[in-house]
Amino acid sequence: MDSLVLSVFLFTYAGMALGRVPGLRLDRTGIALLGLVALLAAGAVDLEHAGTAINMPTLLLLFALMIVSSQFQEAGFYSAVAARVAAAPGDSRRLLALTIAVAGGLSAILANDIVVFAMTPIVAEGVTRRGLDARPFLLGLAGGANAGSAMTIIGNPQNILIGQVGGLDFWRFLLACGVPGLLSLALVYGAVVLVWRRQLEAEPTAIVPQPLPRPNAWQTGKGVAAIVFLLVLFATDLPREIGALVIAAFLLMSRRLASRDMIGAVDWHLLVLFACLFVITDAFSGTVFAGQGAEWLAESGWMPHRLSVMTPLMLAASNTIGNVPATMLILSVWPIAEPGPLYGMALLSTLAGNLLLTGSLANIIVAERASRTGVKLRFLDFARSGIPMTLATMALAVAWLWGGQWMGW
Repeated sequence: MDSLVLSVFLFTYAGMALGRVPGLRLDRTGIALLGLVALLAAGAVDLEHAGTAINMPTLLLLFALMIVSSQFQEAGFYSAVAARVAAAPGDSRRLLALTIAVAGGLSAILANDIVVFAMTPIVAEGVTRRGLDARPFLLGLAGGANAGSAMTIIGNPQNILIGQVGGLDFWRFLLACGVPGLLSLALVYGAVVLVWRRQLEAEPTAIVPQPLPRPNAWQTGKGVAAIVFLLVLFATDLPREIGALVIAAFLLMSRRLASRDMIGAVDWHLLVLFACLFVITDAFSGTVFAGQGAEWLAESGWMPHRLSVMTPLMLAASNTIGNVPATMLILSVWPIAEPGPLYGMALLSTLAGNLLLTGSLANIIVAERASRTGVKLRFLDFARSGIPMTLATMALAVAWLWGGQWMGW
């Protein structure tokens, strides 16, 4: 049976790397679901064990945070912010800096995937109407959202997973990752300007004065209050997922925003992917192959407790199987001894996602949403900017983690 589990495991993570099954319209979530079904059908995993393998606190926290983010989306907040960014006065470089700063700031406290989903088409159409090449601005949007999301424990799915599994404190996480995440926004800006300097020499045309979309003030205020109360609850002994669910429940009790719409804005594909990978990786971790592999890695000194191992590992894994599956896989076989390496994993896996188009779900969302507005972001467009920004930001993160004694070399 261990051989079957290994085969399903390898099939699933090969699918994570390819992103699809050749000849079929099957994405990563579909591949993970097929792997889970294969294990259940073969009797390698029963339903009771599958249920216990799923980390429900992580899924509940992720779901609740998506409800909070959907409050802002349904209030029109993201659309209004993106429209103001695209219409801002100043030259192209100022417009780029504003795009990166807004994307990074919002992604630090809200789900980065939802931020780029809402902002991409409006930024693309807005800067195009002003006679500019939209590509550098969209690359700044993706890079800024990824870098900004690295700052907090709720900025992206892999940070949420790491925080829950490691029992990390919200404010200590911010202390460890906030500064390099914030400084990385400047490096994202520098990389985009360096690569796209010719396009950014163009002056944006003046726009015809017209009323900009305004968010619903009351609903936006409710969202801001929800974030404030959420952070307050994070400072208490109440489990994070329970506190987040309480906040989400209050937001669903609205006279104007339909709960169906808010729940519909939840990324159910991501939640299903998480659930399936939890079961598959748990089944693999119980095989003799996983035990022998972990033992060999430990004896060889290749467990990711050190920066010299963690850095290339996260760079390679995040840009092949993706940072979320990579994080889940490593956590399933890695004995956690202290929080420092977990901070390093969260920071480095997130920043590594800027390297290539396939490195982060946020990148893929930007490319897909931009294509619907007529802007084509190709693989090489991402790589040209992504390689320098990733190498620079990861070097900064390594220096911070080592200098601050969060991790050893």
